[in-house]
Amino acid sequence: MASPDGATGMGGSPEETELSITLTLRMLMHGKVMVGAQCHWGSKGETVKRIREQSSARITISEGSCPERITTITGSTDAVFRAVSMIAFKLEEDLGTGSDGVSAGRAPVTLRLVIPASQCGSLIGKAGAKIREIRESTGAQVQVAGDLLPNSTERAVTVSGVPDTIIQCVRQICAVILESPPKGATIPYHPGLSLGTILLSANQVSISEGMRW
Repeated sequence: MASPDGATGMGGSPEETELSITLTLRMLMHGKVMVGAQCHWGSKGETVKRIREQSSARITISEGSCPERITTITGSTDAVFRAVSMIAFKLEEDLGTGSDGVSAGRAPVTLRLVIPASQCGSLIGKAGAKIREIRESTGAQVQVAGDLLPNSTERAVTVSGVPDTIIQCVRQICAVILESPPKGATIPYHPGLSLGTILLSANQVSISEGMRW
């Protein structure tokens, strides 16, 4: 999920060290959001392009016609958090507008992060202490799936709430993950792909991350 590539903040403040880390955040988004891209992300992906430009993060969306897509956000922690914030506010805006175009008020937004299972123990904490602390301090709802995503060694972590609470929650989740690197090899989740295809990609060449907007 994260890598200290290019880290130059050794001995600096926590903020400087954080900004020097390259973070990769993967999110699982339902087909109603991704397939209906012209509604949520703008015709020909203008909204995604704008988020990429304004956040300075690299955003890719997995290819295919399956019901779910993986959205991958990569960049400095600051860039990734800006992108997540913009995505959350955009989803709230779309969800809060009725079919007749009239505002229906603030609607809760749900994001599903995809995290290696070996890191989920640190996120949950002993007797659930860490995840409870994150819920209480941010006001967001957080759930870690008990089962692995199909044909992978990753789990879905669902975060729900208004955008302000979601971005605080994602920051705290990333802080935990950065302190607890994944153990062993990770087989990433690819919606709609078979086990044989995933194992082939893991042993030989990686599957294309997706189309770049």
